[in-house]
Amino acid sequence: MKFQNPFTKMNVKQQLILLFLVLVIPLFILNAYGNSKAGQILKRHVTNAYIELNKQNFKLISRDIETINKVTSTVFQNSMIQQLSSTKDENILARVKNYEKIEVMLNTYSQETDEREPLYYSLYVYDPDNAFFFAPYYPESKKSGMYFFSEEKERPEWFDEAVSHKGNGYLKLTDHLSPPVKGQKDQKTLLYVRAINNIYKGGTIGVLAVSNVDARISESLKTVSLPEGELYFTDWKNHILTTTETGREGVLELPPELDPGRSAIGVKDVITKDFIYVADYNYVLQQKLIYKVPVKALLQQQNEIKRVILLISIAYFIVGVIIILYFWRSLMTPLQKLVFFVRRYEPGNIVPQTPHRKRNDEVSVLISTIYDMARRLNDLIHYKYNMDLKQKEAQLSLLYQQINPHLLYNTLESIYWKSTMEGNTVSADMIKDLSKLMKISLSRGRELITLEEELEHATAYIKLQQNRYDYAFSVEIDIPEHLYSVKIPKITLQPLIENGIIHGIKNMGEDGEIRIIAEESQGVLYIRISDNGFKDVDYDAIRKVLSDDSSKSPTGYGIRNIHQRLQLHYGPEYGLAYEGRAEGGTTVTVSLLITRQDD
Repeated sequence: MKFQNPFTKMNVKQQLILLFLVLVIPLFILNAYGNSKAGQILKRHVTNAYIELNKQNFKLISRDIETINKVTSTVFQNSMIQQLSSTKDENILARVKNYEKIEVMLNTYSQETDEREPLYYSLYVYDPDNAFFFAPYYPESKKSGMYFFSEEKERPEWFDEAVSHKGNGYLKLTDHLSPPVKGQKDQKTLLYVRAINNIYKGGTIGVLAVSNVDARISESLKTVSLPEGELYFTDWKNHILTTTETGREGVLELPPELDPGRSAIGVKDVITKDFIYVADYNYVLQQKLIYKVPVKALLQQQNEIKRVILLISIAYFIVGVIIILYFWRSLMTPLQKLVFFVRRYEPGNIVPQTPHRKRNDEVSVLISTIYDMARRLNDLIHYKYNMDLKQKEAQLSLLYQQINPHLLYNTLESIYWKSTMEGNTVSADMIKDLSKLMKISLSRGRELITLEEELEHATAYIKLQQNRYDYAFSVEIDIPEHLYSVKIPKITLQPLIENGIIHGIKNMGEDGEIRIIAEESQGVLYIRISDNGFKDVDYDAIRKVLSDDSSKSPTGYGIRNIHQRLQLHYGPEYGLAYEGRAEGGTTVTVSLLITRQDD
């Protein structure tokens, strides 16, 4: 049984109502279902989003620390620092200059040009001989410099620990850059410390400390916005290194499920009753980045989203009703009137005035267009009727105009027979040749004639020229008979032969020669007309005349006409081509696609 579309039995109004219901009802169903599942889905999706955000955030922090490590490596390899121990044997002036150069270098690395929190590079060197007594020892957390200490009480608390790491850098949270005995205030900061070993002699030269790292990491943490959430950057044992929570210190308490276990690198998440935890960790770097987001704040946002969705649904319903009513009044009424007009309209009948509408919407355009089309159709019917009459008149006029050439042709035939009977054979032959020229030129209105007919036309022209001017030139025609039936535009060869006679052999007498040769190759007919003239020919000028459609030069009109007719019939790759002969003279080649008389 063939399926029948039920919508075909409904009018447009009913389909609009059905469309409205189809759009609105699923919206409320989905709204109810979405509210029931929104909490669970939102937690999971938000957690996944936090995981990706945490990964990117951790990558940025790791990139900053890696950048610090690269700079410390550069400082590590600096020749001035590597030779620092040997400069102790130099005079005081040399030591002062070396000290100043290293200070300048450290200050250079400490300058930031991208408006980020600066990092301060300081080098701490144990100087038991007090060789650099002139160097001040007042380190600050937001100042770079080079510091020498000779007494154990001046040794920073983290100095020996950094040396024990044997040149490996790590993060260290410290309260002081130097012991408080020097009068330094509380200078709590997050350091990146790395011992600098002597590449050539072994041993430790000093410890490079990068301060204000916590400010740089906090700057990266502040780029993340969590709803009432907390961000922590800790070491492997969950000691807080820096955080977005002011005053928060010590060890961060985390759910047991967040313990990475034996995993060295990765991300773990835990959703508890009160919080969502996301931790990205790296055992090699001994670092963790932890997000802690209250579930309550998340659900509060969800409730706000639910209310917003409900308000949007109600507004959607109201707007939908308004739109349906608008289309009901603005679209359906004029369309029904248009349908009534289309059903009653018959071509040729008078079209009533187009209904006036104040708007220029698509419906108005459609109505006015259909009324205009009906009027144009009426005009077209009247125009076609008038054109049919004019065509009949033109055909009659053409028939009348054809009577005169045929009358002249018949008259020439009569003169030919009379001249023959009177013994004027030369005049009779010239009249006969002129008669052939006129006959083939008429060609019963045909544009394409056979090559045989075209040759007959060209031969008649040659005879006329020889009899008219007593030319003694010779003509050689070498065309296979199987090519006689090929179609060719009429009056193609005669102008080319005329050019060969006038511009080539006109004054050569019996030495003049015209050759007409034809051959075919791969479906293309090539007719070559050659003369043995001795005049110089500008072939570039001829090619320019043939290729320039806009040429208004009075010369070359004939060959350009032939060239254009050939291309119109057969395509742009066919036409005329001029070239010189090796033995002297000019050859013009006519190329055209082979079509037969019977095709």
